[in-house]
Amino acid sequence: MTSNRTPALPEPTPPAATTGAAPEASAVQAAPGPPAAMPGPDRTAALVARAEAAVRLSGTDPRVALEEARAVLAETAGELCPEAASVALRASALAARELGDLGLAAERLRQAVVAGAGSPRRVAQARMSLVTVQAHLGDPEGALRLADLAEKDLSGRDLARLGVQRSVALMLLGRHREAVRHCDKAIGRLDGDPKFQAGGLLNRGLANVFLERYGLAQADLSACAEMARDAGLGHLAMLAEGNLPFVNARRGDIPAAFESYRAAEAALSGYPERLAAMRTDFAEALLAARLPGEARSVVEQALPDLVAAEAHAALPEARLLLAQAALMSGDGHEAETTAETALAEFLGQGRSPWAPLAREIRLRARALHNEPGRALLAELLECADELTEHGWTTVCGSLRLMCAGLAARLGDLGTARAQLDALAASPVRAVVRHHARAMRLHLDGDHVGALAAAGVGLDAVLPYDAPSGTGGPSGTGAVSAEPAMRAHAARPAEDLAAFGLKVALGAGDPWAVLTWAERWRAIVRGTPPPPAFTPRSLPVLDGTLIELVRDGDDLFGLCLTSWDCSVHPLGSYTAAVEGAVRIRYGMRRRNLRDARSHDGGGGSRTGRGGERDEGRETDRELAAELDLLGRRLLGPLDLDDGPVVIVPTGPLCTLPWPMFPPLRGRPVSVAPEGSSWLAKGREITRSTAWRAKHEPAWASPYEMATRPYKGPGGVDARVCGEPYQPPLVVAVAGPGLAEAGREASMVVRTHPHAERIAATRAELLGALDRADVLHVAAHGTFSPQSPMLSQITMNDGPLMAYELRRSRRMPSLVILSACDAGMAHAPVDGAVLGLAGAFLDGGSACVIAGICPVRDDEAATLMTVFHAFLADGRPPAEALGAAIAKTGIGGFVCFGAGHDPIHAAPHSA
Repeated sequence: MTSNRTPALPEPTPPAATTGAAPEASAVQAAPGPPAAMPGPDRTAALVARAEAAVRLSGTDPRVALEEARAVLAETAGELCPEAASVALRASALAARELGDLGLAAERLRQAVVAGAGSPRRVAQARMSLVTVQAHLGDPEGALRLADLAEKDLSGRDLARLGVQRSVALMLLGRHREAVRHCDKAIGRLDGDPKFQAGGLLNRGLANVFLERYGLAQADLSACAEMARDAGLGHLAMLAEGNLPFVNARRGDIPAAFESYRAAEAALSGYPERLAAMRTDFAEALLAARLPGEARSVVEQALPDLVAAEAHAALPEARLLLAQAALMSGDGHEAETTAETALAEFLGQGRSPWAPLAREIRLRARALHNEPGRALLAELLECADELTEHGWTTVCGSLRLMCAGLAARLGDLGTARAQLDALAASPVRAVVRHHARAMRLHLDGDHVGALAAAGVGLDAVLPYDAPSGTGGPSGTGAVSAEPAMRAHAARPAEDLAAFGLKVALGAGDPWAVLTWAERWRAIVRGTPPPPAFTPRSLPVLDGTLIELVRDGDDLFGLCLTSWDCSVHPLGSYTAAVEGAVRIRYGMRRRNLRDARSHDGGGGSRTGRGGERDEGRETDRELAAELDLLGRRLLGPLDLDDGPVVIVPTGPLCTLPWPMFPPLRGRPVSVAPEGSSWLAKGREITRSTAWRAKHEPAWASPYEMATRPYKGPGGVDARVCGEPYQPPLVVAVAGPGLAEAGREASMVVRTHPHAERIAATRAELLGALDRADVLHVAAHGTFSPQSPMLSQITMNDGPLMAYELRRSRRMPSLVILSACDAGMAHAPVDGAVLGLAGAFLDGGSACVIAGICPVRDDEAATLMTVFHAFLADGRPPAEALGAAIAKTGIGGFVCFGAGHDPIHAAPHSA
């Protein structure tokens, strides 16, 4: 949480007054002059009215308010009018606060207190305004003392307004329930004062977020925005809506957090301190989405503006996010250093309830880069007690589980059992209690009981909209009704699923490994965890499921065929990732023709023999790397003859799987989970039924790829006895690619029911609602720092990955014939982001996309062959494998469920 989420609340609305013209002053306070004269009553009233008008303007047009306050102060310099000076100084302070200068705001408010010494009410109002500024400067305790001083000279609505201001300091001190009570009391007494009533709704909404009352928080913020807009307070409405990224991030609705952040960023571009606060909100969203690198980058953008604005209260919170991002990235040293800085700042501000959060990250970071011993265990236990004392129950539960695991590894079984027993009986979330019970059973040697308890824990997480087994590798499964499943509530569930997987791997039971690997991935994706898999629960499979899982640095491959389910150790996960990096580097060199012979590669030869030799060497090195990693990952597995579905782990999701020798020419799909493929029951696919009728035997991969293929379009257009309806194919050619137009025209010529659309964002988004197949020949940019901001370039600007979430439906098949368009980032297994992930999560069955730069002429060559196979009725994965084998052009992968032919949907038949 960043304290600057809470706006500088609007000031009491004084009686309306007409503002007169005033000379501009170069400074807030005029230079000393001759002795001041007492103005007449009318003159005094006019000056006070103008100052009060500046107060009103401070929340909507702070620059104009600042100029008017300066003008009033210049006029009062030669006259004795302390009340007008006090109000004008307060207006100047509030304008400075809105413009991000907290230090100047505090200085002007203290001057307002001095200037208004003869008017207790004006002094109390200045102190009331100083409450939030003092809190944001990092002194919430001092802010509460100011509120106590102001209270004795305020009455009526002013007391209610003070309650709204006081709630800011209370939230910074972690006293969220008290903040809600003050806002509850104030809001009902502020009818007729939409500024402060809306401000009270805003503060109460934010406090409710921290109390995990997300529905109430959303209602308060929406009511605030509506009330502010009705009253013409656009600035306050914008602030309410600007807090939606924070709410959406906390409740786990990551796409909404991205969209609301982008809107808030544009709205707050002229308010650097507010923008910095929104960036820290966005960083929290990125952390919830398991994107620590992106979060780190965003927080680093925000910190300089927070420092410049002297937003001392926000600084340690931003550093806390930075430390969390470093810890999630595995950078223990950076996490520890940053957390120590945040801890010192929290303690310096008297914010003891926040200190244990920084201590927890510091200790976890220490455990990451040092071998933990008994001394660290003692510190962790002490920190857990502090978290409990200050009400951070969710964080505390996770830390006590860590303590129990560490104690068990150190042989201190008494401490381990004591922590687990305490958690099992504590008021923490049910999933944490079940995790503790499962660990306790495992500690006692009851592995079966441990897995059963873990299963009960997952069932207790949240209700779902759909029965178990729905959804698909495409991400079409129903998500839970409560989006919190996908972030804060999901984290303990992920930990529990990871524990179940670890126990299953230790027991060596392949069916248990499959069950818990799929449950982990389901939790991450927000879909129902599947029931236990057993040999009797699955039909005869057409093909092979390969699921990669890891325990620490140990990589395992689970292989499921129609006759067997087995788990095989595959060596070091780190070594596999390093091999993947070398392969991707080799493919970039090959495909960008930095060094390539092009012998049979479909492109022009280089002119010099040395370059040809270097190109051949690059090809040999790439082939050797593919062979080496292919033997490591696939060699121990006994693959079936049919299609292959691969569920990778971590960065292995971006490997060019169709290019590995054991998979060359075969139908290969890469999916974030395997449950949906299993649930469909691959007893006999449509393509298998067709082959059984028209081919004497399953051809070898190379024969399948190179010989003519008579698909459904050539044999009475029937598949499995059902009439084959050609899909509606929509093609679009983006700017800047020489071959894009010809490629799009080729697509239209190849398919009987096809059309080409203009390369605009609106046309492309509109095509999503009606196309069965969408072919996009355009530049695509994968953003490794923020995959949800990956983009496709159109004539009228980029189409962002997060914008795709708005579509009501998606084409069954999407082809992204663009550089790096298929690059995906898997911050945790089961969650694949980027352009491919956005289409899959939106409902597409599969996405054909590049995972490295591909030259546009080579992409056009590959796509020509691919679409010919696709038009003949081959499933996408089969068509792609055959096209790669026939052309020798790699770099494209079929993501999702590519094993079924594409038919026309009912709406387009």
